[in-house]
Amino acid sequence: MRSAVLTEGLSRRFRRQVAVDHVDVDIPPGEIFGLVGPNGAGKTTLIRILCAILRPSAGSAHVLGLDVATDAERIRPRIGYMSQTFSLYQQLTVAENLRFYSDLYGHVPASRQGDVCRLVGLGEEELTRKIAALPTGVRQRAALAAAVLHRPQLLFLDEPTSGVDPVGRRDFWSLIRDLAAAGTTVVVTTHVMTEAERCDRVALMVEGRVLACGPPGELREATDTIVAVVDAEPWQHAYAELAARWPGTTLRGTSVHVPMPAGADPGSELAAALSDTRIVHIGRTEPSFEDACIWFIRHDRAIAR
Repeated sequence: MRSAVLTEGLSRRFRRQVAVDHVDVDIPPGEIFGLVGPNGAGKTTLIRILCAILRPSAGSAHVLGLDVATDAERIRPRIGYMSQTFSLYQQLTVAENLRFYSDLYGHVPASRQGDVCRLVGLGEEELTRKIAALPTGVRQRAALAAAVLHRPQLLFLDEPTSGVDPVGRRDFWSLIRDLAAAGTTVVVTTHVMTEAERCDRVALMVEGRVLACGPPGELREATDTIVAVVDAEPWQHAYAELAARWPGTTLRGTSVHVPMPAGADPGSELAAALSDTRIVHIGRTEPSFEDACIWFIRHDRAIAR
């Protein structure tokens, strides 16, 4: 199987609203593929199509070699799905939820349940507690355990670390990497740019379209920009002045980050723009993945105008 997921011109409409707009993606087996973009970009709708929950309005999508429009019943047993809205039963214990999903998937052996619990770090004490009483990070690990009980070839994770603390996020991504290393293809949506950089490849979605797709490092390089870092007093005035002249300017603490063409001379240009502000320091750094995403979005809007 060359592609775990292959879409061509995939679109989905809800009346007049286009949620997914002619999306082409090709995800090979074993890859961790990220979907990033603002709320309403179409990420969750795309995943629901690929899980054969929603039918496409146009175009095609094949998951594990099967057509989502005609082979939904054959696709579902082969995939795992951890939804953005929490999917476990709150008043059942972790163990009761896992037994329920085990029966749903076709009587998964008890040994497999034990293996999965060890994989995600669920201990005996946590297994006996009700889902509603667990911290968010433990609940997310329990949901992941339920999603992989039946050894899916392809795993969809929709905002899996939402509400999880930084340590919990790190641990969760270690689990994702372990699953991929064992041969599971993972498609994950996230708003956290540092998480997106953990993916093998990322698709940036805006208004249902894929604006850019590739390894995070390549997307950063494709912008052909540098980021000037300006420390000035008062920083509020510096930010207002620079943001008015350079779209995409952001604030990191009290330092102003200004994206500029790679050949620009940030020292002289920014000093001229801040002639009435006390400049403490002007430096430069490579664009972050977040900077790259902002660049692609602004570049797309400029073309649209």
